Amino acid sequence: MQISSNFDSGNILVQRLDSPETIELAIRRDTNCEFMQWFHFRLQTTAGLAHRLAITNIKDTSYMEGWTGYYAVASYDREEWFRVPTRVENDQLIIEHTPDYDAVFYAYFAPYSYERHLDLVHSAQFSPYCELSVLGQSVQGRDMHLLTVGEQDDGKRKIWVIARQHPGETMAEWFMEGFIERLLDEDDALSRKLRDEAVFYLVPNMNPDGAVNGNLRGNYAGRNLNREWLEPSMEASPEVFLVRQAMHATGVDLLLDIHGDEALPYNFIAACEGIPAYDERMAGLEQLFKSAYVAATPDFQTEHGYAIDKPGEANLSMASNYVGQHFGCLALTLEMPFKDNASLPDYEFGWSPARSMKLAQAIFHPIATVLPQLR
Repeated sequence: MQISSNFDSGNILVQRLDSPETIELAIRRDTNCEFMQWFHFRLQTTAGLAHRLAITNIKDTSYMEGWTGYYAVASYDREEWFRVPTRVENDQLIIEHTPDYDAVFYAYFAPYSYERHLDLVHSAQFSPYCELSVLGQSVQGRDMHLLTVGEQDDGKRKIWVIARQHPGETMAEWFMEGFIERLLDEDDALSRKLRDEAVFYLVPNMNPDGAVNGNLRGNYAGRNLNREWLEPSMEASPEVFLVRQAMHATGVDLLLDIHGDEALPYNFIAACEGIPAYDERMAGLEQLFKSAYVAATPDFQTEHGYAIDKPGEANLSMASNYVGQHFGCLALTLEMPFKDNASLPDYEFGWSPARSMKLAQAIFHPIATVLPQLR
């Protein structure tokens, strides 16, 4: 019996490995910072044996409430990820599973590998509507990829979609895969209309270093990128510095910042109500967008979400607040669950890559709804 995590996005520490019933593990902290919650490891064992895996340090994790009602995911082939029995007991996360095969992966959510990311951006460039470029490099020297979709024209709306500022929120890049797939579909009438009327700037992975290193929230320098937008630096947060610089060069009419939430079992949008620039026009666009999204898919809802910032109290170091304030535009943060969508549960898979991709494809309707009013 063996447990390993020496691979892309791997994260686990083995404390005890005596028998299938006595396995004690711990989550490693993000590189150069205190965040911790993401895990991803491989178990080599004997098929048919019941296993009890205890992650012993969840009381030290960043979001203790994230474990309530949570079920870990497992996979034999790294393609299909399904939920396995999981519970909290004596401040430990207990995963109980009887593998059908000798080797199985477990993770906090279905991983999105760096290799898959490279496949995604490089295959997108085959479309006649898409250009792949590199804005610069991350802290560890990985390319910051930008996909530009649609012919450049000053008269067109500029729509930015960024994802995975927090690398452990892998549902965000699954969302981007679904978004790119539909946007580049030559047979999709709505996509064609949007490409004709807007230019899309897509950053599928804002934090490639954190993703590869198995981090939850930090980049390799230990920075939470979604708190770096006021004063990013090429030394500590080049990922934000480069993307923000590109935004200033193009302008922004709509920002969608794609995330995942550890605790809330819903899909919802957080806007920038607390910024000084927030006004009736922004409020109207926000409500129009949300209403159109609710109509487009039952996987989106508006009843549950974050508390709204009071006027003038928004944290302007966050992406949506910074962009909304600086560009005077509609800037939205979309959150998806690590657990399941409690409004429409799936007991075998929970919230999943496939559902993340479908949620992305449904967002085209609210984009089209607000597009004429973005300027």
